[in-house]
Order: sequence, then structure tokens, then C-alpha cells
Amino acid sequence: MHIVVMGAGGVGGYFGGKLARAGERVTLVARGAHLDALRRDGLRVRSAVEGESVTCPTAVASLDGQPAADAVLFCVKSFDTEAAAERLRPVVGPDTAVLSLQNGVDNEERIDAVLGAGRALGGAAYVFATLEAPGVIAHRFGGRIVLGELDGRRSSRAERLRDALAGAGIPAELSPAIRRVLWEKYLFICAQAGTTAVTRASMGAVRETPETWRLYRLILDELAALARAAGVPLPPDAVEGIVKAASGIAPEATSSLHHDLAAGRRLELEALHGHAVRLAGRLGVPVPTVFAVYAALKPHAAGSRG
Repeated sequence: MHIVVMGAGGVGGYFGGKLARAGERVTLVARGAHLDALRRDGLRVRSAVEGESVTCPTAVASLDGQPAADAVLFCVKSFDTEAAAERLRPVVGPDTAVLSLQNGVDNEERIDAVLGAGRALGGAAYVFATLEAPGVIAHRFGGRIVLGELDGRRSSRAERLRDALAGAGIPAELSPAIRRVLWEKYLFICAQAGTTAVTRASMGAVRETPETWRLYRLILDELAALARAAGVPLPPDAVEGIVKAASGIAPEATSSLHHDLAAGRRLELEALHGHAVRLAGRLGVPVPTVFAVYAALKPHAAGSRG
């Protein structure tokens, strides 16, 4: 398959590197010093689980003139969704699947608004990987992908992509309920990101402080109520499952939102807590804790250079 990775940062670079090692034709879309390093030295992935590897996939700034993609791993920050979708136009053919592996629960609709209805696949990536330096991806743990058609049907394009991922050693699962999967991950990310960013603290400190650990749980409870009001069939034990998983997270762990806040970068706040606040307003669901997190972080949303 020809697989385009739109956004070759931590997540895109990690999965793109594994696909390239397995012999898939991979094109990475990058920019600046990262693009220069990819072209000069290749893509280096330093994995705490799998060791170090170097591959040399095609790296481009623009997709003009590139062959049509069989699939796209769409890994940009949520605030770049529309602009990045526009950049995909030269390689999107009639059967191209655009798999969103982003934070949030509305990116697929935004991709379809640019590229046409039914273009996007829903996806959730369970991985911790970051861009350590230009051309270098650091992988800490995880690496599983769940994907599916938004309407729940099985499709040959989703199956082909699932098979390509599995052939590259990436645990990949097709789900007939991908919207529920996306919301379950959304609950976790909003609690994890919101709590660690607002407190500027790691998960160890969050769990050791009863009031802050309660904050984590309140975010989950409010978002679960919002999901059910929106018609998302969350399982009855969804919140308890996330709390149990969060109890086992390494004490030094924070979140990408925490890292971006500390570095003065633009925040994915609108796709996370902002989306929940707006949806709650439309549905009449009270989310006071989520709103407090959103309001506290809003002054920093544009980053220190914003």
C-alpha cells in the first residue's frame, strides 16, 4: 500500500516507521528542521520497547505530484485539521481512507467537510511517542490502534488498512462501534490532560492529593453524562474502568497538553474541553468542572507566542 502520514511527529512518525520497516510505501509529510533531518538522515525511532531503528521513507513538504494514497494516517494537532485536510487533496482518490488518529471526537466530521462525506475513518491510537529531535521519535510504550467506519459497517478499505498495520507488527482492531471507542478515549484524555495541565503536576501528585484526584473523577463523571446525552452508548462501568487504568499510570506521567502548556505552545484546548463545553450548552447538560478547567486554561490556549 501507499500510506501517507500527514503529521510525522511522535504518533505519525512511530507508526510510519513501523510500516516502512515492514516494506509498505510510506510518504511522510513534515516541515522545517524535521523535514530536513528526515531527508538527510532518515527516520530514527528510539523505542524503549523495541530498540532503535532507522528507515528512509519519502519525506515531503507538499503532496503535489505524489501518487494517490491508498490510506492516510492523519496525525496533526486538532487545530490544524482543516488546513491539513486541504493539503491532502492531491493524493486523495476514490477509495482513499483517511484515518484520524487525533485527540477529540469531531475531527472526522471536519475532515469530511473538506474532502467529502464518508472519507474519514475513526481511529484511536494507544501509544506514547514524542518528537525528541528533528528526525528522531522517542517511543515509551503502547502502540495499538482501533479503527472503524463511522457508520459501523465493515468495509474493504478498513480491512486492508487493518491488515497492513497488523503486517507491520502494529496491533490493530476493527470496531463496529468506533464512536464509542473515540468517546471512551476522549473521557480519559480530557481528565488526564485537564488535571495535569491545570495543576502543572504529574499523575503521582494528582493521585496523592485527594482533592485533585477527585477533580479527575468529576471530569470523567460529567463527560460520561454528556456522552450519554449525545446518544453515545458508553458501558455502565466506563468511568470506573478509566479510573482503574489511571491508577496504574506511571507517577511521572503527565500529558501532551501539560507539555505544550509548559513549553508555551498552542494548546488543543478547543478540541478537548472546549468541545465538551459547547456540546453541553447545546444539550443542556451541566459540566461545571469541565468548564472550570477550560476557563483556567483558556488564557494560555494560543501559547506564549499567540
